[in-house]
Amino acid sequence: MKQPGGDMGGAGVGSGDAAGGRYGEAVFPPGQAGEGERIDFGALAYDDTTMARLHALGAGPGWHCLDVGAGTGTVARRLLREARVESVVAVDRDVRFLRERPAPGLDVLEADITAPGTVPGRYRLVHARFVLMHLQKREQLIAALAERVAPGGVLVLSDAVDLTSDRTPATPYTAVMRAMWQGLRESIGTDVSWVPSYPQLLRQAGLGSVGAEIHVPPLLPGSPISRFWADTWQRSRPAMLATGQVDDASVDAAVRYLDSDRCAALSAGMLTAWGWKPVR
Repeated sequence: MKQPGGDMGGAGVGSGDAAGGRYGEAVFPPGQAGEGERIDFGALAYDDTTMARLHALGAGPGWHCLDVGAGTGTVARRLLREARVESVVAVDRDVRFLRERPAPGLDVLEADITAPGTVPGRYRLVHARFVLMHLQKREQLIAALAERVAPGGVLVLSDAVDLTSDRTPATPYTAVMRAMWQGLRESIGTDVSWVPSYPQLLRQAGLGSVGAEIHVPPLLPGSPISRFWADTWQRSRPAMLATGQVDDASVDAAVRYLDSDRCAALSAGMLTAWGWKPVR
């Protein structure tokens, strides 16, 4: 799951856990060969769902938008191209992928959203996907993002929800997914357990007409989401092995399982929640 700015593993925009781990440094460095491609696999799996929701919320001509943790910029560019919004400010802590793919109306801002006052202005749409799950002080960050929403505008947050549980059949996939979530939590502070609280946190931030939905892409051999997970496991392998839950053979078996007809599992889902800033 960028995180994913832009996907369940985006370029990263903020600080990690108290131990000092940080997305984009301890895990998923953007300078690593193929990292942009990994991010784009996540975008292929989730962009259509994200865009359908943004269209349904009315994103269109005249809207000024902020895309937080924009990753490779797929959502930002589709907002400009398909929704024909007026402008998009795409912010990330590392913007190398955004600068590689400029577009008319796209403004790139290199900034850490965990630092107060780094993103100026107010916007009709503020969007963050697979970003907050990797950061600490999430309630404060949601409140800060709500402040960036103009009256009458909307804040849209998407993050991963883990669908494995103690009742999920034991497979190579479930074993490695559990190790991945634990490894990311222990190395960089990633935590998806609080994501179902998004609607209430949006209400606490002063937003109204709150809604939420979940999308789960199918795990099929060669599909974008399957390729995303296989690549993500390879890149987070040291953190996963450090948990003691899996070994190299287990990770390799899970990668083979993903690309086989035996695979019968649920990917992590994407929970999207939104809330509107009252017009005063």
